[in-house]
Amino acid sequence: MKYNNCFIHTSSSSDSAPNKHNMNRRGFLKASGLATITLGGMAFLTACGPAPEGTSGSADSQSGGSASPKHKFGSEGKMRVGMEANYAPYNWQTDTPSDYTIPIENVSGAYADGYDVQFAKIIAEAMDLEPVAVAMSFDGLVEACKKGQIDIICAGMTATPDRAESVDFSDPYLEDTVAVITKKNSKFANATSLKDLSGATIVGQKSTFYDEAIDQIPNVNHVDGLEYAPDVVAQLQNDQVEAITYSGASASKLLETYTDFVVCQLKDGFTGDYKSNNDNAAIAKGQDDVLKKINAAIADVPAKERDEMWTACNERMPQ
Repeated sequence: MKYNNCFIHTSSSSDSAPNKHNMNRRGFLKASGLATITLGGMAFLTACGPAPEGTSGSADSQSGGSASPKHKFGSEGKMRVGMEANYAPYNWQTDTPSDYTIPIENVSGAYADGYDVQFAKIIAEAMDLEPVAVAMSFDGLVEACKKGQIDIICAGMTATPDRAESVDFSDPYLEDTVAVITKKNSKFANATSLKDLSGATIVGQKSTFYDEAIDQIPNVNHVDGLEYAPDVVAQLQNDQVEAITYSGASASKLLETYTDFVVCQLKDGFTGDYKSNNDNAAIAKGQDDVLKKINAAIADVPAKERDEMWTACNERMPQ
């Protein structure tokens, strides 16, 4: 995953003069000629309300420090769900409530929708709790969950050994892959292996598999990861890089708008931890009974319903 003021977070770059090398979302939309969000149906949101209060990368900013060790999952009858609310179709922000949304606790008048949100609602129902979203940067989610500042992460996050040292992960509720996307006229367009991508200049979203997986490509020019997915896309669109790493499940929607983009058909692709890019929920450790209920709720959703839910989220994203 996954992606400032118009969205959830505010970039340090100037909105009035988008910097080609460090473009925020508003600048990205202007530079792309998009008055409202398109991004291949990825809905990297139009202005929906104020930026959330206290949502920097630091987990401590969410509630002023470490949570009480007596924190209980679902206290006060609410299940606080950590997410960016800025990574469609997994999660995004809207100012219109619906049967698909949950309120964003730290953004007045805002609501969250998306595939992660639908599973958060399913899990909350199984736990007899009211789900509310807490918007924060992706790289602050694990620490916030560990400290009890949120109850659960549903944010397009993949279980990794490093993350699993701090939180416990559920079974996956979406199976995904790490895709490599380039332009049709690129010398890498016909790559079928990581070796074929040797020497390419590639960027991905930081603090995610998309960034980490790049190092498996031999002799790659690995550009420092960017915080938000639209910035990653903009780098390829503006020919600042030769390829990007991206969600395989979301790539087809991106290509609907960026018709000069193509997904590399890698038969010999990423290996080990990066072979899959599944989405898992996460909770603080020491809650085995809670985790069992979460896994049971996920297991109760048949594959057909998951596919329908994914398709509906892609169709429902703001255009």
